[in-house]
Amino acid sequence: MARPRRPRIMFVVLDGAADNLEAPRRALEEASKPNIDSLAAHGECGLLYVVGRGIAPESDMAVMSLLGYEPSRYYTGRGPLEALGAGVEFREGEVAFRANFATIDPETRRILDRRVGRSLSSEEARELAKALDGMELAGGEGYARFKATIGHRGVLVLGHRRSRLSGMVSNSDPAYERRGYMSVAREKYEPFLARVEPLEDTPEARLTAELANEFIDEALEILDRHHINEVRRRKKLPPANAVLIRDAGDRLPPAEPFREKFGLRAASIVEMPVERGIVRAIGMDEVPVKVEGRDRRDVLREEAVKAIEALRSHDLVYVHLKGPDEPGHDGDFEKKVDAIEDIDRYFFGTLLDNLDVDTAFIITSDHATPWTLKAHSADPVPLLISYEDYYIDGPGRFDERICQSGTLGVIEGGWKVIPLALKKLPNWSQGILGG
Repeated sequence: MARPRRPRIMFVVLDGAADNLEAPRRALEEASKPNIDSLAAHGECGLLYVVGRGIAPESDMAVMSLLGYEPSRYYTGRGPLEALGAGVEFREGEVAFRANFATIDPETRRILDRRVGRSLSSEEARELAKALDGMELAGGEGYARFKATIGHRGVLVLGHRRSRLSGMVSNSDPAYERRGYMSVAREKYEPFLARVEPLEDTPEARLTAELANEFIDEALEILDRHHINEVRRRKKLPPANAVLIRDAGDRLPPAEPFREKFGLRAASIVEMPVERGIVRAIGMDEVPVKVEGRDRRDVLREEAVKAIEALRSHDLVYVHLKGPDEPGHDGDFEKKVDAIEDIDRYFFGTLLDNLDVDTAFIITSDHATPWTLKAHSADPVPLLISYEDYYIDGPGRFDERICQSGTLGVIEGGWKVIPLALKKLPNWSQGILGG
């Protein structure tokens, strides 16, 4: 007897697309997005607190939660995930940090721009990173490995030749407050380079803080006189003369493989090192897409084509689309709208025009990045579960206001999304596709 037909699942995350309901304007509501809204005509929606009420999550914690891994059980800090995703060697006893090149006033250590005005090219960043990589610390007992990733972003790994280190240290980036292994965006902060402090009274945490502060101080000296920054100053561009570090971790998450957890063959299309680190940590197949140096619209088209190809051999394909988050951080409402419209036209348009696999959709955001706040917020994000052959009277629009009154209600915890979708979609309780 033939098994009932079960749809494949396309899980799409629109990075930072959500605003808050109190904002005078909301990008999802004003954007022209006929393709996404057509999916909402055949689905249910609601609001989702991705990590929990009152928490403004970073993307790593949010993505881990959305993929089914409750952060309070699995999260061990962003640094190790960044290292894994960037291909930086990370050994037991070392500590990894997420890093940003930044612009500061070297006299006062006041932070002038946390991201070098978003004007630092990846090529410039790689040259700067070479000057920091291999730094000797603590009289030769300690060491640093540093790698630039995309734009102003990087990864720092600290180690000591005679002692273990601890991830329980604070951030030098004042925009994020450490709470255990989690970092939460602060709505208000003093914009000065912070000293890294131990968060527990152990020799390992104290030693880690000492090495981190020594690295930060040495980096200031090296970067200030680097020829890349001399050229940038002549061009009237902000120098990348400091490194901000945050989200220390001393181990990878103890996560069981995604297929064992859910019984689903899963593939992923992601763009950033931290997302790549997460999908590697949970054993998802990776579908590579080159992003740097390409027109964003071409990238979105290719991601759609590769998503269709991946659906033919996988039960679930996870796609994480950048775009709306950066203009949200910059407070640029119109560019945030443009980013959502590009995703709708070039990703969803290409996808829906060429889709040849029976497919259901999960669409949401990893967090809200309200343009009014210029930072991640604790607001819930809209969530849509869509399947054309199953739902006939969906709301027909996908935005915060519509989803506020959606039939899915309010869901607390992104790790509940995939189980909820499997329960809602037909025939999934009878086993995975093809086996």
